[in-house]
Amino acid sequence: MIISVVSVLTGVLVYLFDPPDERQAIAPLAEQIELLEKVMRVAPTLVDIQQKPAGGEIEPRLTGWLRDTLKSRGMPRDVVVSRKDDKPVLSIPVDRGWIITPIPDLPPQGGVFNLLLIWLAVIALGALAVALLFANRMVKPLVLLEKAIESVGPDALLPELVITGPAEVRVAAKALNSLSRRLKVAMEGRMRLVAAAGHDLRTPITRMRLRAEFVEDDEDRAMWLKDIDELDRIADSAILLVREESGKSSPESLRLDNLISELVDELRTLSYDVTLVRSDEAVVRANRTGLSRAFRNLLINAATHGNRARVSVRSELSEAVVVIEDDGPGIPPDMIGQVFEPFFRADRARTKHFEGAGLGLTIANEIVQRAQGTIKIENGPWRGLVQTVKLPAEPR
Repeated sequence: MIISVVSVLTGVLVYLFDPPDERQAIAPLAEQIELLEKVMRVAPTLVDIQQKPAGGEIEPRLTGWLRDTLKSRGMPRDVVVSRKDDKPVLSIPVDRGWIITPIPDLPPQGGVFNLLLIWLAVIALGALAVALLFANRMVKPLVLLEKAIESVGPDALLPELVITGPAEVRVAAKALNSLSRRLKVAMEGRMRLVAAAGHDLRTPITRMRLRAEFVEDDEDRAMWLKDIDELDRIADSAILLVREESGKSSPESLRLDNLISELVDELRTLSYDVTLVRSDEAVVRANRTGLSRAFRNLLINAATHGNRARVSVRSELSEAVVVIEDDGPGIPPDMIGQVFEPFFRADRARTKHFEGAGLGLTIANEIVQRAQGTIKIENGPWRGLVQTVKLPAEPR
């Protein structure tokens, strides 16, 4: 915009003032020569006559133009334009020798058009420098925000930022630090609330279990105990979820293929239909207990809701990939994005047929994210679900 405005204004000024080009500037020199010759005829003592033309490098282009102009005016002269000490000098031949006179510099080759281009280039470079300076100041807070978001840890909290730099960056850093503190307080309050609720449920659940034991009707007693067991599992899962979100257990290097193989053998002894179809050697860094719990939840989910589970472990460049497939009915496409929400059920009518608190996938997702990995759940090409877990692999 700045360059466009300057270009238009410069063009208008050039049009109004109409500066001469090189050839147009020759005409005043021809008039000057004619005037000097008249002065020499009227008052020869006023004109300094030299025996030879001025030294220096001859300007053939200007000399030729000036001679042509004089010839067209009816007074041909073999004048010479030379440059001495970087200054133009005009030598005019007369009867007794040469008249030497300095002349002003003519417009540069190309005339005003080249000057205009140079002027616009200077304006463009100046405007670019100013624009980059202000753009850099405006972008710095955004860069700070981007780096802060990229450094968000598995606990979804922003790191404490150092308050240094320009005023804009300091203001942005203070705002992000304040936001981080408020988020931390809110998350800690939520975890305390869930943990307290799960813990406080233990006492009434225990009392309900004792009372249920005295119900005389066997069928009623079994139903009461089943509901109480489900309440107990919900309380345990809620407390476990809070522990995973706030846990600070140190990671360790472990063989993921061995861990999955052990889980498959364990679940098969518990009558789950789980099959290991591929097992590549893969080493990851994570907490063994937590990662084992996450994959146990995923495998049980596939074997329970999907009838059977097929699991494979693949090593791909810098990632270890675990794929769990089942033969179940899958999840409606409009609900697939809710699978990691607490207490999610794809089919509420079928909930009573399966045990569980509905927090297995939520806990598994929390554990995998804490290990810097991801879980993707999608419907298979024909039927069932495909659960894909990717974890950073350690170099061998």
